[in-house]
Amino acid sequence: MKKQIVASGLFLFSFLLPLKATASTFSFSGMYVFGDSISDQGNIFNVTLEATGSGFPPPPYFEGRFSNSSNWIDYLAQDLGLNPIASTNLTPGVTPTQGVNFAFGGATTGIDNTGAPELPGLQQQIALFESILPPNQLADPNALYIVWAGANDYLPTDSTTFTPFETTDQTINNLSNALDSLVEIGAKNIMFVNLPDLGEIPRTFNTPLAENLNDLTTVHNQQLENLGQGLGADINFISLDINSLFNEALQGQLGFTNVTEICLNNLECAANPEVQQQFFFWDDLHPTTRAHRLVGDLALNALEPQPPASVPEPTSVLSLLAFGASGVAFVLKRRKLMRV
Repeated sequence: MKKQIVASGLFLFSFLLPLKATASTFSFSGMYVFGDSISDQGNIFNVTLEATGSGFPPPPYFEGRFSNSSNWIDYLAQDLGLNPIASTNLTPGVTPTQGVNFAFGGATTGIDNTGAPELPGLQQQIALFESILPPNQLADPNALYIVWAGANDYLPTDSTTFTPFETTDQTINNLSNALDSLVEIGAKNIMFVNLPDLGEIPRTFNTPLAENLNDLTTVHNQQLENLGQGLGADINFISLDINSLFNEALQGQLGFTNVTEICLNNLECAANPEVQQQFFFWDDLHPTTRAHRLVGDLALNALEPQPPASVPEPTSVLSLLAFGASGVAFVLKRRKLMRV
């Protein structure tokens, strides 16, 4: 009888224990970023500055970012207390201490770059990361690895060497290879970011491409979610849902008063930081820094410890335990009566 009561008590108490800790409870030792212009902190600017004497994108773009000020990687890194350097600022023989940003504007998920053929795609970015690892040493297991790419695979561009994909097959295969490569070299905390509806951005909105691009986005995001399945228990696959945030903004739920027009096309907006706060889009592809701030906040929230779900209030806990004990007593009493 005592064993039954104790067992029931332990069973009930198990509901009160906190959920299993995940990678989000860890402190990251560094950040390694792979992707395109949305995450580029100055790589394409540095390359074009060295090649032509004029960095791209130029002012009023902010310090090589494809926005009017800091981008989401800037914000997330600041929140995490990290300072990853641009890959174009790497010094041979010097191991970075807080991570590296390999993202390049124009990068596709493969080996192509829609900005210029000589610039890297996602696969070259990861290969470069592998090449800077010390001999016989794996990637830092305590660092955060971020992959956000895919939009340039589908969107119309000015590239003369790359034709946008009409299905998601190659893009998802490329992203799967990227994930496998990161896992193979020792990455443990890996964040993959999905895509906003590509038919709703200024470049494609109300064009014949819009519906098909939205359909591609839906399939892409569904398949991207599946990439994390089947990974080992020691791999923390963090899926960041930008698509929902994007849709909330376009529906007027996040405080932007203009979610359709391009800030750079509006003289008042382009010249006035206060007006820029009201615009979601900086140019026909990229968000303003205020929108980037929201993306950074979303990413940080995905990394922070989450409170246990459905934890009973203390009074409810006592009631639950009391009910459990009385329930066990009732069952035992009934069995005794039945034997009489």
